[in-house]
This record gives sequence, C-alpha cells and structure tokens, in this order.
Amino acid sequence: MSYGGNGGGSNTGNRTAGNTTAGNTTAGGAWRSDGGVPPHAFDPLMQPELFRGVLTRRFFACLIDLVVLSVPVILGYIFIAVFGVITLGLGWVLFWIAWPASVIWAIVYYGASLGGPHSATIGMRVMDLELRTWYGAPGYFVLGAMHAVLFWVSVSVLSPLVLLVGLFNGRRRLLHDIVLGTVIINSSVRSPVPTAARTY
Repeated sequence: MSYGGNGGGSNTGNRTAGNTTAGNTTAGGAWRSDGGVPPHAFDPLMQPELFRGVLTRRFFACLIDLVVLSVPVILGYIFIAVFGVITLGLGWVLFWIAWPASVIWAIVYYGASLGGPHSATIGMRVMDLELRTWYGAPGYFVLGAMHAVLFWVSVSVLSPLVLLVGLFNGRRRLLHDIVLGTVIINSSVRSPVPTAARTY
C-alpha cells in the first residue's frame, strides 16, 4: 500500500554512489521518474476495509479529542478564577490570555499527535484511525497542525454541512483532507507503511 519509485537494484547503472540522478527515485522513494508525483497509496476499490466506517469513527474520535483538549483548558480557567480571588482580582487579568493559550494548546496537541509515531490523536488511536499522506507517508508536526486549523476554518466558514463532502468520495476524505493531501484510514487493517517517507 505504500508508494514506491522505480529505483532499485536493477538501475544501479543510472545512479551514482550516495546520490541519485534526476529522473530516478531518491532515498525513500519520494521522487519518481514519471514527473516526481507518487501514486495514491490507498485504493478504496482494492482496499475498501481501510475506509469502512471511517467517517463514523472520525466523529467519535473528534468528541474524544474535544474532551482531551477541554480538560486542561477548564482547569486553567478554574486556576485563574481562584488566583484572581486570592490576588483580590489582579489575577483575573490572565483571562485575557486564556483564549489565545487555548488555541495554541489545540494546535500543539494536533501537531504533536498527528506528527507523532502513531500519526493519530488520542481519539483517533482509541477509534483505530491514523492519518497518512495520499502517497502513504506518515504525518508530521506542521501537517498535523494545519490539518486542525483547516478543519475548524472550513467548518466555521462553510458551516458543518461541508463535512458531507466525505460521503461523496471513496476515500471518505473531508475538504481539508483534500486540500492538504491527507487521508484517514483504519489503522487496525492496514499493512505497515515505511517511515522513510516522513517529511520534517
């Protein structure tokens, strides 16, 4: 299911030691001789089990992640409220930074979890889901952070109805998945994908 180039032991005559000429595959198979664009790693027709129930699982994974995100935020607000009482109201000034801090916390959470070794948030891991690029590579921090940002932007600007996009494509991709070139799959049924394609 992972992507691959056409470079290998059979074309050593076209490759220099420790280096790859343009038009052959580089280490990890990220560049190909067919224009540098690897094929889709996951085929919904050949591998329908990868996408079975993905939208439902994503919904419940999102709810779990909202709980995970909310707990520290709620504790932070409680701390500020108590701190404000102790400091005779001076501590309540921290409420001004609570909202920006909450946004930063959410971005870091999604970036670190989707860019981590499991390529999945806590909710996604509970629901046996993981994020991959369309050519099969695991996620990385910037991709995970942008995945969260574009999700909330698309839902806020285009309304939650934009989520219906997932019903009209075989890979069950949402709008922000299509824009970022990502796909969410059932991690419990996929075969391992090489981690050499990870991008930092």
